[in-house]
Amino acid sequence: MSFVLDSSVTLSWCFADERTPQATTLLYQVADSGAVVPGLWRLEVANALQSAVRRGRIDGAYRDAVLADLAVLAIDIDPETDARAWSDTLALADRHRLSVYDAAYLELAQRRRLPLASRDGALRAAAAALDLPLLGQ
Repeated sequence: MSFVLDSSVTLSWCFADERTPQATTLLYQVADSGAVVPGLWRLEVANALQSAVRRGRIDGAYRDAVLADLAVLAIDIDPETDARAWSDTLALADRHRLSVYDAAYLELAQRRRLPLASRDGALRAAAAALDLPLLGQ
């Protein structure tokens, strides 16, 4: 695994108006080397895509195709996310004024000593404060 992938980067792959060259490069890196995500990643991605269906931004067929494409990528789900939610993750959320969801990505990157790929400004600032390497934008 080359880095921790957050849902903001993942979702930028799904919407043409959110895609950036940096995000596309990260997609190629995932295809080549894989990535790791916290246990909530699938829920976050599915929720965002479902919301896009409800708003009429995409249709259900596109959502399902995106999920099928994501399913074949070498993205490992971290098995410890849940066990750390009420301890390390919550402490990081408090310390950096993040949602617990965002702190889960931060905790994983810190624990695994991996770069974090995120487009979220607050999450990137927290990672920088912890001297974690950052990817994407």
